Amino acid sequence: MNNNKIISMRRKNNIQTFYYTLLLIITLIVVAFVIGIIVYLIVKGAGAINWEFLSQKPRSSMREGGIFPAILGTFYLVVGTLIIALPIGIFAAVYLNEYASKNRLTRIIRLSIVNMAGVPSVVFGLFGLAFFVMLLKFGKSILAGSLTLAFLILPVVITASEEALKTVPDSYRHASLALGATKWQTIIKVILPQALPGIITGSVIGIGRAAGETAPIMFTVAAFSQPNLPNSIFSQVMALPFHLYTLATQVTNPPEDKQWGTALVLLMLVLIFAAFGTALRTRARLRKKE
Repeated sequence: MNNNKIISMRRKNNIQTFYYTLLLIITLIVVAFVIGIIVYLIVKGAGAINWEFLSQKPRSSMREGGIFPAILGTFYLVVGTLIIALPIGIFAAVYLNEYASKNRLTRIIRLSIVNMAGVPSVVFGLFGLAFFVMLLKFGKSILAGSLTLAFLILPVVITASEEALKTVPDSYRHASLALGATKWQTIIKVILPQALPGIITGSVIGIGRAAGETAPIMFTVAAFSQPNLPNSIFSQVMALPFHLYTLATQVTNPPEDKQWGTALVLLMLVLIFAAFGTALRTRARLRKKE
């Protein structure tokens, strides 16, 4: 019996070691691919990065000059998207987790949210064109583009926020209510601060998707060439994803380094937003431990 137990334990340990090694190899492969892409972009595009490229407007049918209007347009779109999507997404998650009854209707709503996350971005673009640009007459503008991108990332924000709210122990809710706080005060002062790191994580994922999408902004806001900088939310702007698409498909014999340089700047912009979100998440986690 003892020998059989020893053999069984060794077999379990070997199986555990095998799966651990397999998962480690898969993780290293994924990390290697990501690092490889970043290194390749740096090698191909770093030569185009200079002050003129980052601060000037494109000239000579985009073969010369820089990409500053596209950088600024992308920044405006991302900020506008977050301003619209975060409040709606967080409050929707609060309602679903804290107020909504667990019945067939809420299950249908959650299923619809999950399905929305799988809808192709071009469908959101056509929806934005039909609803915001044509029906509401916003025109091709920062407002129309931000609203369309907000609808695009809402499923991610809602799902991540709801999962973050679920991680808050019920004892926190009971303790707050026992001390005389209302349910709304409990949500605002206890539950949301505890769930903040998870909410920020979902926001960072949404930022990455919003900043890199081409199809939605192609229909709602992006311009082939816009030498004038935007002066209102109803202005049309250039954006890095669409500018990159234009360089690759519409411009005859474009400088290759400018294409890779544009891709590198887009990656850097997303990484900057992600780093800012990570810093906020880390600060929120540290405050939870205090």
